[in-house]
Amino acid sequence: MKLKALLTRHRADLALLIGNGINRYGARANDNSWDALLTELAQKYLDPVHKKLPDGISMTEFYDVLELACSRGAGEASLQTQFCELMAGWRPQAQHERIVRWAQQHEIPVLTTNFESTLGDAIGCRLQRIPNDKFTAFYPWERYYGTRAGVDPCREFAVWHINGMQCYRQSIRLGLTHYMGAVERARAWLHKGPARLSAGGDMQAWPGAVTWLQVVFHKPLLIFGLALAENEVFLRWLLIERAKYYRKFPERRQAAWYVHGAADKDAGKLYFLKAVGVEPVAAADYDEIYGPATWNQ
Repeated sequence: MKLKALLTRHRADLALLIGNGINRYGARANDNSWDALLTELAQKYLDPVHKKLPDGISMTEFYDVLELACSRGAGEASLQTQFCELMAGWRPQAQHERIVRWAQQHEIPVLTTNFESTLGDAIGCRLQRIPNDKFTAFYPWERYYGTRAGVDPCREFAVWHINGMQCYRQSIRLGLTHYMGAVERARAWLHKGPARLSAGGDMQAWPGAVTWLQVVFHKPLLIFGLALAENEVFLRWLLIERAKYYRKFPERRQAAWYVHGAADKDAGKLYFLKAVGVEPVAAADYDEIYGPATWNQ
């Protein structure tokens, strides 16, 4: 199925999960890159002539190595803060606006692995919150960008940042250590306590019901702009937990699709996605994924 046809068919019940690919499309493709930011930090702390990630180490592990090398002296900011400062100049592009406006028009929640606020900024969203006594700046999972406060995560438009938000710099998830912390927090909500989701009780009563986790487990997902490589530890784990949840409660099963370029023939990744219930959708080019012909409908 073509992406445009999929959007038309499922726009009444869908959630978007968007990665950094949306920032790499268009005029600023060479500027808005996490790889470029990490390279700049690596040149500062590891090797002045560093050009690319060495073989044999994942991106998440590389960040942890960078953090070890970052000897914070008097007044020196944390690596997370420096990373956020390097993103300060990122601005919304045309594709940000058209995709977010489409989502807003159809009351579709948007999840993103991106840290910067370009998706929300594209249509003038503000930082909002769902009141919850579990809030922490390390895991601001009840915070989102939107046009109104207190939304229903599954039924109303909002932009949710699953790997952290630039405005809460402690929340930025880049290293393997960070991802493991996020896994432990989510695991407790899924599997511990009387209100745990894995018990199959009221879907509105578990701790994650007021966060983006509710969307992951209870909405059809359209995933694009993500490599979903092996280093995406947290997201891959969530997809595994989602598949286990549906196996236990098949009546709650939701569809999912992963949009990828025609040249992406990573057999291992596609095998993993199919195993966890995510259907690959090939796009002819990036224009089909981000261009106006797909989203101006």
